[in-house]
Amino acid sequence: MQVIKQYVEQNKERLLSELFDLLRFPSVSADPKYVESVLQTADFVAQKLRDAGADNVEVCTTAGYPIVYGEKIIDPKLPTVLTYGHYDVQPPDPLELWKTPPFEPTVRDGKIYARGACDDKGQFYMHVKAFELMMQTNTLPCNIKFMIEGEEEVGSSNLSIFVKANTSRLKADVVLISDTSMISMENPSLETGLRGLSYLEVEVVGPNRDLHSGVYGGAVANPATILAKMIASMHDEDNHIAIPGFYDDVIELTEAERSELNAAPYNEEEYKTDLDVKELWGEKGYTTFERTGTRPTLEVNGIWGGYIGEGAKTVLPSKANAKISMRLVPNQSSDKITELFTKHFEKIAPPYVKVKVTPHHGGEPVVTPTDSIAYKAAQKAIEESFGKKPIPTRGGGSIPIVALFEEVLGIKTVLMGFGLDSDALHSPNEKYDIFNYYKGIETIPLFHKHYAELSK
Repeated sequence: MQVIKQYVEQNKERLLSELFDLLRFPSVSADPKYVESVLQTADFVAQKLRDAGADNVEVCTTAGYPIVYGEKIIDPKLPTVLTYGHYDVQPPDPLELWKTPPFEPTVRDGKIYARGACDDKGQFYMHVKAFELMMQTNTLPCNIKFMIEGEEEVGSSNLSIFVKANTSRLKADVVLISDTSMISMENPSLETGLRGLSYLEVEVVGPNRDLHSGVYGGAVANPATILAKMIASMHDEDNHIAIPGFYDDVIELTEAERSELNAAPYNEEEYKTDLDVKELWGEKGYTTFERTGTRPTLEVNGIWGGYIGEGAKTVLPSKANAKISMRLVPNQSSDKITELFTKHFEKIAPPYVKVKVTPHHGGEPVVTPTDSIAYKAAQKAIEESFGKKPIPTRGGGSIPIVALFEEVLGIKTVLMGFGLDSDALHSPNEKYDIFNYYKGIETIPLFHKHYAELSK
């Protein structure tokens, strides 16, 4: 541990400067106007892997954005860790809510503010630098492979094709991912599961053009009003999702599992203060931890229709749209849920509008084993680094490829994230604590050390 700390301390300014260089690339995979920046980011990541000591580094082309691969095989007889991350980021909008430019990293109060600071540039780059550390100190105890993609934020549609076509190259014993969060640095945790995802867009169409709201209002259905009513009807008075069959495959937690989950430190007043809300909202009968980690949800991610420019324009819009995501829990299927939603949305549409549902992407929920060698190695690494055992938690987010790795490569995943729920992922003013960044670089080599030792 002393060697690790010494290396980080001696190189801390460079380690931070390199991350800043990475964060300056506006690698937004969802918006075609950023295509050149996304490709430049892939090249940057590849070069940093080479600089760190990786062999066979390649920017692998796909039908979309490339996947960066690299490896270091020190002994084929030793276990192999496949590190996954993503270099693409969410769109920065709305720009006016950022206190500083999203692609010019800024430090305030020991925190790095930039799009992708935590999700996932800051976190995957810890692995690149931890690998460099192990190479420079001659302490790499096992084989390591890297697979860093550029389409995670848009569903990883080309990753499955790549994985299926490269099973030999990607052969490993475990996948290690840092794209999740901890409860806090004072209460380190390890996520033992992730929710799945069904993401789609809906459209409600009324008249064949925008109408004068004075001439036609009250005589023709307003698609924006109808859409709002349809969406509102999807939760009942207890905030359960009101789509028939939605909960059919949900496996309820046992009382013991609920007790263990809710034993994690939680202060509701601090939670509300951080979000600046007076009260919390959610499915009746469940705690915040349960609602955000072990229960399925349906959320509106965006809604629009009619005139939204400056000033006033009295129109009855021709159509209205919304983007909706549903987070899924173990045993639910993203394809089945998408189908249930589509049929329900079409069924509840009144006859005076036409509706259309367009699926975008999805992923399956996963639960990672807590009795595996890899999980125990992560426990030991965090305990050695933080001085206390990590608390097992369930993550509310989705990393669709975790289920893919298990299905195609036949290996489990360890979710060892160093972010915080308060890091404003997908929001303006995304941040990542500098302490967390360095702590990750210190902890990751310990995982490799313990994993190699426990695998003997």
